[in-house]
Amino acid sequence: MLKNKLLALLLGAVLLFGCSGVKLDLPAAVQPDPTPAPTAAPTPEPTPQVTTLRFSATGDNLIHQGIYKQANRRAGGEGYDFSYCYENVRDFYADFDINWINQETLINDKYEPATYPCFSTPGQMAHDLYDVGFRVFSISNNHTYDKGAGGIEATLEFWDTMPEDTVVCGLYRGQEDYSNITLQTVNGVTIAYLAYTEHTNGIPTPSGAVANVIYTSELDVIESQITQAAQLADLVVVSNHWGVEGSHTITDAQRNLAQQMVDWGADVIIGTHPHVVQDAQWLTAADGRQCFVAYSLGNYLNAQSTMDTMIGAVLDFTIQKTTQPDGTSETVIQSPVLHPVINHYDANYGNIRLYWFQDYTDELASQHGVRAKYPEFSRSYISNVLTNTISEEFLDMA
Repeated sequence: MLKNKLLALLLGAVLLFGCSGVKLDLPAAVQPDPTPAPTAAPTPEPTPQVTTLRFSATGDNLIHQGIYKQANRRAGGEGYDFSYCYENVRDFYADFDINWINQETLINDKYEPATYPCFSTPGQMAHDLYDVGFRVFSISNNHTYDKGAGGIEATLEFWDTMPEDTVVCGLYRGQEDYSNITLQTVNGVTIAYLAYTEHTNGIPTPSGAVANVIYTSELDVIESQITQAAQLADLVVVSNHWGVEGSHTITDAQRNLAQQMVDWGADVIIGTHPHVVQDAQWLTAADGRQCFVAYSLGNYLNAQSTMDTMIGAVLDFTIQKTTQPDGTSETVIQSPVLHPVINHYDANYGNIRLYWFQDYTDELASQHGVRAKYPEFSRSYISNVLTNTISEEFLDMA
């Protein structure tokens, strides 16, 4: 009843004041809203996430006596300083997310330094390579058994002392260790590393050795490892120490093994051992994947004595991982290219150091110690070797 009386009074007031021309402010609750309600924005469609990484791979870091003796002198006779050797190429590696290298000689601090034919290299070499930017070290090659069981143990103990982000592949602690695939994850991209060697200079696995290499002839083991690696990682990188020393010619055995590895799940194959450069190519896997093979990167730092062993190449490619909203992903290799690198020394193997070909002048070439035996060594000679060996689409000489 009271409610009806209030409504009647309110209506009477409206009529009274409305007719007299007096504006009546109604309560806020009954005022019209001049602003329309905003329309809800549509929910954006999920988009794929793309991650890219730059990867470099460097050839045979082969540490002869001339190199470690010069490093000892630079350190004042106490310890070693190898940094001089890499100073001219150091900046290049800063542009990469991952830098891989074939460490051709055993590294440890238990054995005295030794040169050809059975190498041993001071631990400072690894620290100086780490400072350059290398994080992934392949140690499966024909010199892995050079110091017997003790050398293998000393090498593994040494690598365990390196920073945690150091990755080492190529030695396995017996068959029970074969399923322990070496993995590295960078910015959400997981890479598996495997490494094999064709031979160990006729030296069998030493008795009592705590670890062993896997030979390229052990196809069942290799197939099993690559298949497992492909299930664990976004990308499978395989190192093969194979081929004929001093030869630019790729053997049928190299080509056949590469195709098998690609069919099993390898995405990138990095070849080392010939100490000279060989060509590269794309291979198509049985499942249609495009995979890249660099058959030999040639030498890096060394004190060998022939012209072509002074010429190496560093592989550079981009890894692209695309992850779909449903969590599935695809990883591909893009834009592989080989950058020539020159190992230079003065007369009598003095001041051994590295240069990129683009920085290597005619004057430097004329002063190379290798000219004592090979006076034809020149920048033009280097250019001819590279262009006659490596396909133009993969060679960057600029």
